[in-house]
Amino acid sequence: MSTNTMKAVVCHGPGDYRLEQAAAKPKAGPGEVVIKVASCGICAGDVKAHHGADMFWGGESPWVKVPVVPGHEFFGDVVELGEGAAELHGIKMGDRVLAEQIVPCGRCKFCRSGKYWMCEVHNIFGFQTQVAEGGMAEYMKFASTCIVHKIPAGLSHEEAAIIEPMACAAHTVRRGEIEFDDVVVLAGAGPLGLCMAQIIPLKTPRKFIVIDMDDERLATAREYGADLTLNPKRDDTIRIVKELTGGYGCDVYIEATGHPSGVTQGLEMIRKLGRFVEFSVFGSPTTVDWSVIGDRKELDIRGSHLGPYAYEIVIDLFERKKLTAKGIVTHQYKLDEFDAAMEMAGKLESVKVLLNP
Repeated sequence: MSTNTMKAVVCHGPGDYRLEQAAAKPKAGPGEVVIKVASCGICAGDVKAHHGADMFWGGESPWVKVPVVPGHEFFGDVVELGEGAAELHGIKMGDRVLAEQIVPCGRCKFCRSGKYWMCEVHNIFGFQTQVAEGGMAEYMKFASTCIVHKIPAGLSHEEAAIIEPMACAAHTVRRGEIEFDDVVVLAGAGPLGLCMAQIIPLKTPRKFIVIDMDDERLATAREYGADLTLNPKRDDTIRIVKELTGGYGCDVYIEATGHPSGVTQGLEMIRKLGRFVEFSVFGSPTTVDWSVIGDRKELDIRGSHLGPYAYEIVIDLFERKKLTAKGIVTHQYKLDEFDAAMEMAGKLESVKVLLNP
């Protein structure tokens, strides 16, 4: 293989992902960084994009710009620094690093006001070409405006690989503004839900409840600190939560299922003046009675997007052994095994699947 080429998974359209043996290897320009990718996780969003979900492919100008290398949960070792990049990012050759999922433009009103994660241009690694080719490749490039973080030597391969989803989980939990006396319900114990299930107990709510359809994932949530787990296949979740709260309902409801039923369940389960945090990526539209939000309950509906100002917090929590990759990372594959890895990522028997180039 030429020194100017590499192996990479390249998305050409929904369902059309190809392992290419001679993709162009990135080169670092001014302020840019090239890393040799050590690992890249497969996100639920990657699976839904692969399956052709409307949010990625709908409309005249689909959000995914092809051809593009997918993958936004990555880390690796610095192998090339462009002019000024070492000083700009505070890193050196050989450092183990990752960049935040978004590549901020640095010019829009959101970036200029410190709300970079809502950048109007909104280049996200693995979905837009040019400045945001993703991590399912042997090498990838960070743009000069990327937010780069060094990974301490004490973090394991698996821990380093889930810093990005854990940061998203931390931001979601923070959006709930959990108080000591709150009853918190987390709906969904997938990869991100199980990350949240580790962080929520650190906020010490009065009671923490996890809802999911998979008993093994519920068992993992209990290991992380859930006080009660419920399976809608056999439990009347709304009745149980109402009974536990004197008929009022939970104070905070975090939706991490990605299924419309998770939304309607939450709107019925949450108390008046409660805080509903929506995290999930949905594969199809959700229909609800919006009068519940205003006229009946006056709810605070809060979205959660990416992991702003959370990466250093998560890295510190990993270093202090407050978080773990055990129970999150369940399968690892080589880049050549991409098709098998993507298939596994869509199965309930997996939680987080890693590609290790």
